[in-house]
Parts: sequence; structure tokens; C-alpha cells
Amino acid sequence: QVQLVESGGGVVQAGGSLRLSCAASGIIFRFSPMGWYRQAPGKQRELVATITSGGYTNYADSMKGRFTISRDNAKNTVYLQMNSLKPEDTAVYYCNADYHGLYYWGKGTLVTVSS
Repeated sequence: QVQLVESGGGVVQAGGSLRLSCAASGIIFRFSPMGWYRQAPGKQRELVATITSGGYTNYADSMKGRFTISRDNAKNTVYLQMNSLKPEDTAVYYCNADYHGLYYWGKGTLVTVSS
């Protein structure tokens, strides 16, 4: 059974930082591309960043230079370091795993950036 559990969300002031974590189980983590997505109130879910099993990363344009995705295969965990946060970064952030051609999602963690 695949499980993705996000943590690290919370309330932060604009300009601040947060680090999200996603612990994965039920998959062979080191072979799985992973990603972070987010969904703001009233908007569609959007890509934040992805990381391949080999560590190659990809970011949405609005996150480049501010967010960093990384993974620790020994801990079956993917991270999202978010710096210089803006109020428009307020959203529920979801972890995603691409495993055997199927996409799995966590339940999300809420990030609120106050102005």
C-alpha cells in the first residue's frame, strides 16, 4: 500500500522560509520520480517541482530561484525548501509519486503566507 505523508506546513510571514517533507512507503523510493504540487483556494492544482530518480530537477517558472526540491533515498523522503515566500504561495502542498506508471498523492499540508 502506497502512502505519502506530508509535513512541515504552517503559517509564515512574507519573506520567510519553510521546509516541507514527504515520507513515502509502499514504493521502491529510489526508483520513483517524485514531485510537489500545490492548490490554492479556488484554483487548479499546479506543478511546483519534480525530481527524477537520478536527482534531476524541474521547477515551475514562478518557483525557480526560491524553491528547492531534494530527496534522501536512505530516508524515503522528498523535501521542498521554500524561501522568500509570498502571499500568493498560500496553498495546500501535495506530494506526488510516479510509481509503475501510476500517480500517488499525499493528503497535503497547508502553507499560509501572511503579508
